[in-house]
Amino acid sequence: MKSIGYAVFAFLFFMSSAQADVASVRAAMQKKFPKEKIIEVVKTPYGGLYEVAFEDSIVYTDEKTDFLISGSLYDTKTMQNVTEARAGQLYAIKFDSLPFQYAFKEVKGNGKRRLALFTDPNCPFCKRLEKELEKVDNVTIYRFILAILPGSPEKARDIWCSPDRDKAWRDALLDGKTPPKAKACDTSALKKVAQLAAKYRINGTPAIVFADGSINPGLMPADEIEKELSSARPN
Repeated sequence: MKSIGYAVFAFLFFMSSAQADVASVRAAMQKKFPKEKIIEVVKTPYGGLYEVAFEDSIVYTDEKTDFLISGSLYDTKTMQNVTEARAGQLYAIKFDSLPFQYAFKEVKGNGKRRLALFTDPNCPFCKRLEKELEKVDNVTIYRFILAILPGSPEKARDIWCSPDRDKAWRDALLDGKTPPKAKACDTSALKKVAQLAAKYRINGTPAIVFADGSINPGLMPADEIEKELSSARPN
């Protein structure tokens, strides 16, 4: 019984100490950046770093706040961009607020589940994601073309101006066909998508937005997409 009591005491001491460390880091950062709003401070499992989430960005610091790291943190075991993944959680958006008029829609099965996809026609990971999405049914996909890579703006224009955008997209990404030159059309939607991506801190493709507003950067296998679609609740 004494050993159990000691273990409980040690756990509570550890928890209170950890909370105190987080609180002290938050207080020190707020003092150093008085004009910035701090959303959250957490201790990461990466080298004793603390994650500090401001209203518009995530940075990392040590327990004494002697240094500051601004940029993406990667977990080399999984090669996941930890910063982008956290940003997707912290800066979740209202799904229904997305301007769907700037996307083209694909309905699969009953289409009850929904996701939005920011994607580039020349992005190799976007092409691999499309193959994963082929395995997912009963979903409505809103594709926002975010032309980032060299040669992508031209392809994006030809796909957007195609009489059948969905077919042109599938031909390009699943079959590797170059989209045929399309007649000129209103491409202001593509510029709006770029502005939208900047607003939501989406600076790479692919990026999936689920119904709960969470943003998942990068390639996802079909089973993980299914899991997210099933658990995401509209925000």
